[in-house]
Amino acid sequence: MEVKIGVQHAPREITLECAQSVEEVERAVTEAIGGKAQVLSLMDEHGRRVLVPADKLAYVEIGEQAARKVGFGTL
Repeated sequence: MEVKIGVQHAPREITLECAQSVEEVERAVTEAIGGKAQVLSLMDEHGRRVLVPADKLAYVEIGEQAARKVGFGTL
């Protein structure tokens, strides 16, 4: 599943293919926004951990993994 994280005062968003379930990501984001956790911690599909200070979160977008198109086509 693809997760996009907007960080305050950062020109680019963080995009990762998350290994966690939608429910786990929602719970982690809710805890970070609600003040129960000081850091939003998510793991990508390669086992790397992404840490974002909770007070710097602008938005979190949770979506399905985008299908990769292969081949040549006309636009």
